[in-house]
Amino acid sequence: MELILYTRQGCCLCEGLEQKLRALEPALALTVVDIDNNAVLQRQYGLEVPVLAVAQKGAKPRLLPRVSPRLSGEGLGRWLNQQLENLNGN
Repeated sequence: MELILYTRQGCCLCEGLEQKLRALEPALALTVVDIDNNAVLQRQYGLEVPVLAVAQKGAKPRLLPRVSPRLSGEGLGRWLNQQLENLNGN
């Protein structure tokens, strides 16, 4: 499993979420994608960034609900675990 963070350069919410995700323990596989480098992603996500998705082998990435910028540390970890459980049907 890998997290994909769709972002734009200069987006303070994107930068903040990336920092918080990288600080989580245990470390998660995280790929950051700048949507401005891809016209399709730019049309798809536009001003909705940051957008967080989960990619699993052989499957299309699944979008997670919007992350509150107020979540950090343990709160973000709990939120993320809950979202992953929901995706897995638990």
